[in-house]
Amino acid sequence: MLSGEGLTGEEARRRLAAVGANEIRRAPRPSRLKMLLRQLASPLIWLLLAAAAISAALGEVADAIAIAFIVVVNAVVGFFQEHRAENALEALRTLTAPRARVRRDGRQVVIAAAEVVPGDLLLLEAGDVVAADARLIEAHRLTTSEAALTGESAAVEKDPNPAPADAPLAERRDSVFLATSVATGTGVAEVTATGMATELGKVANLLATAEHADTPLQQRLARVSRTLLVMCLGIVVVTAVVGLARGRAVLEVFMSAVSLAVAAVPEGLPAIVTIALAIGVQRMSERNVLIRRLPAVETLGSATVICTDKTGTLTTGLMTVRELWGPDHHALLAAAAACCDAELADDRRTGTGDPTEVAILAAAIERGIDRRAIERDNPRRHVVPFDTGSKRMAIGRADGVLYVKGAPEMLFPLCASGTGGAAEANAEMAARGLRVLGVAVGSGTEEANLRMLGLVAIADPPRSEAIEAVQAARAAGIRTVMITGDHPVTANAIARELGIVRDGEDAAERVHARATPEEKLAIVRRWKGQGAVVAMTGDGVNDAPALREAHIGIAMGKTGTEVTREASDMVLADDNFASIVAAIREGRGIFDNIRKTLVYLLTGNSAELLVMLVSAVAGLPLPLLPLHLLWINLVTDGLPALALVMDPPDPDALRRPPRPPTESMLGRPEWDRIIAAGALEAAVVLGAFVWTLGKADLAAARALAFDTLVFSELFRAFAARSPTRLFGQVGVFTNLRLIAVVALSLLVQIGLHQIGPLLRLFDLPARTTSGWLAALLLGLIPVTALELAKLARRRR
Repeated sequence: MLSGEGLTGEEARRRLAAVGANEIRRAPRPSRLKMLLRQLASPLIWLLLAAAAISAALGEVADAIAIAFIVVVNAVVGFFQEHRAENALEALRTLTAPRARVRRDGRQVVIAAAEVVPGDLLLLEAGDVVAADARLIEAHRLTTSEAALTGESAAVEKDPNPAPADAPLAERRDSVFLATSVATGTGVAEVTATGMATELGKVANLLATAEHADTPLQQRLARVSRTLLVMCLGIVVVTAVVGLARGRAVLEVFMSAVSLAVAAVPEGLPAIVTIALAIGVQRMSERNVLIRRLPAVETLGSATVICTDKTGTLTTGLMTVRELWGPDHHALLAAAAACCDAELADDRRTGTGDPTEVAILAAAIERGIDRRAIERDNPRRHVVPFDTGSKRMAIGRADGVLYVKGAPEMLFPLCASGTGGAAEANAEMAARGLRVLGVAVGSGTEEANLRMLGLVAIADPPRSEAIEAVQAARAAGIRTVMITGDHPVTANAIARELGIVRDGEDAAERVHARATPEEKLAIVRRWKGQGAVVAMTGDGVNDAPALREAHIGIAMGKTGTEVTREASDMVLADDNFASIVAAIREGRGIFDNIRKTLVYLLTGNSAELLVMLVSAVAGLPLPLLPLHLLWINLVTDGLPALALVMDPPDPDALRRPPRPPTESMLGRPEWDRIIAAGALEAAVVLGAFVWTLGKADLAAARALAFDTLVFSELFRAFAARSPTRLFGQVGVFTNLRLIAVVALSLLVQIGLHQIGPLLRLFDLPARTTSGWLAALLLGLIPVTALELAKLARRRR
């Protein structure tokens, strides 16, 4: 049984059989077939599949293949994104230690970590990964790195003295936790929980229950898809009823109805959305943002709340000497460096050992004080290691000086001089969230009659660019909320320094300190419940459930664990909050481009529908044949739409508030523009058709209507770049692709009239110069009217 000898082998086997292996269990995963079929559960996909079937029935095999290819590509891309997102729990399993040192049957043995059971005695030393949750029995200068689990940036000092039962995880100094690492010292701990019962196991359970909701873009496109589905069914019914009432043949009525239905479907929309997002991926990568799930590109632009971790994201992630208090700063840092055990790395900023000591050595070497030189020229003769009871350490060196550093309140009673004003300075700096160390010197080996040299204030400082980014987010109507495992005093001080909290604002809404994984998940869910679009950043295991639950999870690329990266939608290569705000501008630009492209496509489709419906109701011959409609969609929808989604973001993207989460992709203003521009275009085409029909044969009238519709849609692409700004204000040469595409499409349309077999296939007469001039002038009418309307609105 349990004693100082540890468990017996027999008892360990019995407990292992009772509680199971010390492992993070793999969550059940949906089958690959189910994940693949899930990608087809969209009204737009159903509509496209129907359009492909109809196109094939009409003999337009190329169109059918193209539409089917778009559906397949989108399904495959979605499948692989979802499959990769399921890897977060698997990454969590890799954090645990493969082996553990325990005491059994009175002997030290190394066993597989999976065989550790409650009651085992873990033997800990620097560099070990803790194999289970355990309560300390012995600790000698023991500190652990718990940043991945708690978000605490500094190494945590451990002490066997029992912590309060309700103490937050970050303040349980008497315990060590699975998958954390020992930074310094040694210890012995009795295992209290293994596997899924550990704190890490609780995170795994949360991760399995966190739901990754559809992005706002996916929700908006789904609503548009349902609207289009209803419209297409209505078009088929109305066209059929009108045609049959006019006495047309059933086959002709059917062909016209299905042709219109196909024309009404923007079959290029999924491909256009995918391309727009892919372009966003490339642009964001230039801003150190790596996208893991394609819809996340636009979602970031919809964010109304950014829940952000503090350490390494808003701050540098490195403990740094922020302030010095004392009469001689050089002497203060020299004495502090002489009382350190840490080692500084070659970069002079990082190192091994206690992070606070690394910070002291980094500040010292900037002033020409090198600890290695101190050790060489003034070797240590007497050492009193740091003790959690005394909260100080001392090193006596060859020069006869005793160098002491530790908690100021523990040093003050030992000092005979130098403490004047020190207590007040200590209190003031501590109130600002700084970690304060006192430094004193004496003689001999006794820690008495010391002379206080001063105070060293250490903290993880805010990034300068993060301060600007927080203000930019505020100006863009985005609320920044800090969620951290750090102490409330530290968190609130940093929040005010960054501008997350201003005078008169309620800090409780914007700062959450000592947050557990459960609390982080609850905070994200609370914001989502209020209708916010939530972005969540994090680097530790404790952040993973909240990252997965958020609309967009953002992991840190430098300091983040593999668990957070697998649970995230995007990764910050530079761990910098400023990169998030820069990417928000790109995300807003992507949404703007998708929206204006959809308006452009549906305006053309509505013009085609109005032309056909009005002519049918008026008893006119069909102005366009089914083949004409399919050709118009091919020439005017494809390449111009692709060029539109490549527009650069609006310079004012961050000067306007976020879109309301409930706002549809196509609101009242967009539908007004679609209907007005579509009606104008249809009126011009029908006018040209009727006018020509009175002077020439049906083939000539159809040809002019056909060419006018193609030209007007191509020219209208320039007006579609902005709903408010004139083409010249947007920038004539800021989208050279659009100019090239329109020019190429115009040449293709002209070439259609020059090739004999195509003339016969499309039932077109040869075109004269005057005929081309008429089609071009008529085609310019809609775009001119749209630009004049913008000018009139701006003047009003």
